[in-house]
Amino acid sequence: MIMTLMKPVRPSTSQAIPAMLEQTALGTGFALTLADRIAIERLLCNGATLNAPDPLLLTALLRHKLRISRAAREPAAPDLVVAGRVVTYEIEGDGIRSGTLSTSRMPFPNHVLVASLLGATLIGMRALQTGPLLRSDGSVASVTILDIAAPPVEDAA
Repeated sequence: MIMTLMKPVRPSTSQAIPAMLEQTALGTGFALTLADRIAIERLLCNGATLNAPDPLLLTALLRHKLRISRAAREPAAPDLVVAGRVVTYEIEGDGIRSGTLSTSRMPFPNHVLVASLLGATLIGMRALQTGPLLRSDGSVASVTILDIAAPPVEDAA
């Protein structure tokens, strides 16, 4: 008996990412605040994407998001996913989750890092927007933004 192992097919970073994101960008599009643009550029310059399961894919996704996103008005609209806000989202087949979007390089509980495929997808989206979520295994799922909230204020008592 001969067993053949097949390598998963990955989308080409040069063609698949722009095509998928530009389909999503039609209509509502993506918008980034100046602070989020600067944070993404810092993550790219400081090598924060190198620890990702697929650093080339994540780097290409973040660079493309910088290229196609328009400037967000300041202060950011309450329906815009920006760093520091709590995002409730649904991934096709995985259910509803939430976490605070973070531009930190260090993972924290209940935080979604922008330096991840999920975080790079979420940043700049709007409430009720659906878009493609690239996965490190090469598959694509859809993610929908259900709610966006300011981070909870912690009691200093």
